[in-house]
Amino acid sequence: MKVIIFGSTGMVGKGVLYECIDSENVESVLLINRSRLGIENPKVKEVLHDDFTDFSSLQNELKGYDACYFSLGVSAAGMKEEKYRRITYGFTLAAASILRKLNENMTFIYVSGVGTDTSEKGRTMWARVKGKTENDIIKLGFKDAYMYRAGYIQPEKGIKSKTKLYNALYIFSKPLYPVLKILIPNQITTTTKLGQSMINITQKPYRKKIITNRDINIIASNNY
Repeated sequence: MKVIIFGSTGMVGKGVLYECIDSENVESVLLINRSRLGIENPKVKEVLHDDFTDFSSLQNELKGYDACYFSLGVSAAGMKEEKYRRITYGFTLAAASILRKLNENMTFIYVSGVGTDTSEKGRTMWARVKGKTENDIIKLGFKDAYMYRAGYIQPEKGIKSKTKLYNALYIFSKPLYPVLKILIPNQITTTTKLGQSMINITQKPYRKKIITNRDINIIASNNY
């Protein structure tokens, strides 16, 4: 299958990319980025694009794909709602809308987060914005769409977060991961499992559309 990844310069997107490269079921990967990742692999094509509110100039590039894995996002910390909404909602819906138009059989996966508020009425700004984003992706009518409300994700295969504080946390927690996996297996996952689950769910639909860490681990095992 052919997939598009948004957000491959980030920790989650890079984890998904690595699994797509390793998977025999993925024929090619198109990366849409604002800054160059620079990965060299025969499966991978990278396209740089500045305006993430308008992808009309890329219509020919975006045709003929089976799935989009959308993990682009920013932290809401210290950010005004207008700017956060423009990035989180605006960029995502701009991409999803044109992809739905160009690829009628596409599966769209949006990496959201635990606590997302689909009522769009809660007090937490980021949760409302992500809730509206989820709702409007679903309304587009993709062949299939999944909202990944991931919680704690342990990076693997040398992947690092762009945020220094998060990297410190991951370094500290890495030795504890085997223990945490036993104590709270449904609350944690890894970048490897997350990527594997996206590939599996594209080929083999899952009964739920809101995907938690527990679901990610189940889907990654392909035992469902």
